[in-house]
Amino acid sequence: MTEITIASRRLSRITAFVILALFILVTGCSSTKIGNRNPVGESFPDVTGKALDDKPWRIPQDLAGKPAILLVGMVQDSQFDIDRWLLGIVQIETPVPFLELPTIKGLAPRMFKGKIDDGMRSGIPIEDWRGVITLWGDDAERVVELTGNERPATARVILLDAEGRIAWFADHGFSPNGMIALDARARELLASAHSATVPTLAE
Repeated sequence: MTEITIASRRLSRITAFVILALFILVTGCSSTKIGNRNPVGESFPDVTGKALDDKPWRIPQDLAGKPAILLVGMVQDSQFDIDRWLLGIVQIETPVPFLELPTIKGLAPRMFKGKIDDGMRSGIPIEDWRGVITLWGDDAERVVELTGNERPATARVILLDAEGRIAWFADHGFSPNGMIALDARARELLASAHSATVPTLAE
């Protein structure tokens, strides 16, 4: 993924979230504030969504057996932070899968689901569509309740272990030290997952 691709992603997300923001403004919808919390050690809630390539996903079940990084964005401004994490993951070559999860609460925004997804697709290369999975309604609510939604402009960065438990978490914004810590923990989990699949002599 290049910096140009990441920049185009940012523009496409801005388009999508502007549509959402205008809708919320017109209808007078409000968002309930939930205090931020650190969910390390907890299981990620079962959620379903559809990637921009229309592939259905069930998370964390579809990621079972290996660690993975989830980049959760709750508002338009969180895309800037997500892009910095993405660039760090790509440049440092963190060796685990990563997915973006735009998380949109409430029933009303689902009326604009098609337009929002189309806005995202317009600025993202087709080969990257599979990595962007929008969560709506109750599925989005489960993630918001897990992490909280105070300071929503910062991404929620979640590292899952092979069993779908949260092994590392950040919601304070990108930092080089944070990226190094995420990469180190991901490599540690990957090594553990690999060793667990290697049969011993006793087996």
